[in-house]
Amino acid sequence: MRECSRSGCSRPAVATLTYVYAESTVVLGPLGPAHEPGSYDLCREHYGVMSAPRGWEVIRLPGVDDAPAITADDDLMALARAVREAGMLDDEVIPDSPVDPDPDSVRVVAQRGHLSVIVDSSAQPEPRPRHAGHRGH
Repeated sequence: MRECSRSGCSRPAVATLTYVYAESTVVLGPLGPAHEPGSYDLCREHYGVMSAPRGWEVIRLPGVDDAPAITADDDLMALARAVREAGMLDDEVIPDSPVDPDPDSVRVVAQRGHLSVIVDSSAQPEPRPRHAGHRGH
């Protein structure tokens, strides 16, 4: 059991605080599976009263009050799911499991270093809208 990082507090930790200096953001979320350098474990009381420096944003992730023990894989999958959901439109369907493309229909169209741009020729392309205005004189 990890204890609260606040000096003089020995209560059990229930949340992890991380500063994202580049974005002036404080992230408070469920207790991570292991202590990470630069993060702080907080008890329920200190989690509840935590505030950020002036001009900073505080992001409180769900799951602190009802958090079961999480494994590193569960934590990573939850983060991936949250990022995917945040990037999708309301009317898009979020698949429950990954879909592998047909390897014969995938081809590399460009490479730079270790990155590749690929195209799945079996996927139906969406029609492109025609734009009036620029005629390329």
